[in-house]
Amino acid sequence: MFRVTQQIDFCYGHRLLNYDGKCRFLHGHNGRAVISLEGGQLDERGMLVDFTDIKKSLRTWINDELDHRMIMHADDPLLPLLVAHGQPVFTIPVNPTAENIARLIFDRAQRGGFPVIEVVLWETANSCAAWRGA
Repeated sequence: MFRVTQQIDFCYGHRLLNYDGKCRFLHGHNGRAVISLEGGQLDERGMLVDFTDIKKSLRTWINDELDHRMIMHADDPLLPLLVAHGQPVFTIPVNPTAENIARLIFDRAQRGGFPVIEVVLWETANSCAAWRGA
């Protein structure tokens, strides 16, 4: 089995609903998505996936949609205020935890046709969450 991995760094903000700790407040992270792809066959170039293809698809999407944005639950009561003030937001239907953001990136990679097996989201230098395909 062949495996390739690419790291994509991006900055994002969020807050967690129904949470009693500090993360209930708006705050930001310097995140790192570690995207692992796996497969048994190489293409005619001898590659599982060209790193450039990952950059063109996933890195571009992350830079355009998640980087320097607030990732917010669609039901967050602060969302209308942020939008009214022209703040860049990306909404998801679940709490924007590291686990759910990892899954969001995984799902995007899968929809893009990549043989993704895992996405790890490093929220800080010491804390990460992962999603593996079912």
